[in-house]
Amino acid sequence: MAGEDAFLNKYSMVKGAARRARQLQSGATPMINAKSTKACRVAQDEIQQGHVKFVLPEQEADPVPEIPIQ
Repeated sequence: MAGEDAFLNKYSMVKGAARRARQLQSGATPMINAKSTKACRVAQDEIQQGHVKFVLPEQEADPVPEIPIQ
């Protein structure tokens, strides 16, 4: 799942914006010409304009324990 599908709720939007804001604070180049210099605001604007894609990692299923038959 990527893009707008991953941001269907506010929680995932906040998590994605926080991660992108940390990237910006670490020196990543903004993908837009933002009015704000605050990393959190720039990250939110990038997401809203569709410049940031958020990909959910595929989760591995827990292995089913083998039960010996007696």
